[in-house]
Amino acid sequence: MSALDYCRQKAFQSRSSFLSGFRFLPQAQLDAMTVLYAFCRELDDVVDECSQPEVARITLEWWRQDLDKVFSGHTPEHPVNQALQTVRTQFELPHNELAELIDGMQMDLQQARYADFAELKRYCRRVAGVVGCLIARILGFSDERTLLFADQTGLALQLTNIIRDVGEDARRGRIYLPMAELQQFNVPAAVILQSRPTPEFAELMAFQIKRAKSIYYQAVSALPKIDKKRQKAGLVMAAIYYALLQEIERDGAENVLRYKIAIPSPRKKRIALKTWLLGFHPEAV
Repeated sequence: MSALDYCRQKAFQSRSSFLSGFRFLPQAQLDAMTVLYAFCRELDDVVDECSQPEVARITLEWWRQDLDKVFSGHTPEHPVNQALQTVRTQFELPHNELAELIDGMQMDLQQARYADFAELKRYCRRVAGVVGCLIARILGFSDERTLLFADQTGLALQLTNIIRDVGEDARRGRIYLPMAELQQFNVPAAVILQSRPTPEFAELMAFQIKRAKSIYYQAVSALPKIDKKRQKAGLVMAAIYYALLQEIERDGAENVLRYKIAIPSPRKKRIALKTWLLGFHPEAV
């Protein structure tokens, strides 16, 4: 199996929404997105599947060293990094942005709570904002402000994931919602950890959804007109996650403690096609 085939298999097995927005891309860009996704997925798996934090920490350090080989001219050991070696040259992907993803995974090992939104944003930048910027580089841009769009889109997507996964994360002992906001809405951590939704929890989640929606709007508003065509695939991905956010809101945001909302694949394809043809226009809130 080639390094690229390994990445394709990793992406296929995950059944993630991540690649849904990129189905219309030329093959070279689609392959690059697949490799980037596989890299992110491998790092996620280290944190999610290693039961011993020290083992996970050592494994992430190994990934950091193997990533260094991608940029030093040596042959990496892992097939994902082998595929990344070609992609990073082709699309000029920066070492620091890829390494920042590993920093984000290390944050997951070091803390299970975030004091306030500023602290949560730092985490989101590392695990999602830099992914947005890497995607923008693969798609291509002329105006540096497009990286702001990409970073903001990554933040919006990660906040959507956090909202969707509140219950699942709680069952792992994690709460990504800022502690200051739990206090603001009078939601004890036990309500989340024990999956006991209250009216106050519903208000807290309504606040989270409203803020995430506003960030989608800010992100799209920041995209320079000159780059809208090339960044169309990023807009498709944003539209799919925005639809997920709306579905969570319609279902009742308090239900995220009970189960995980997902958008069926046929609907994702319809959203992707509509956005590709007509663009993405999130509402101002």
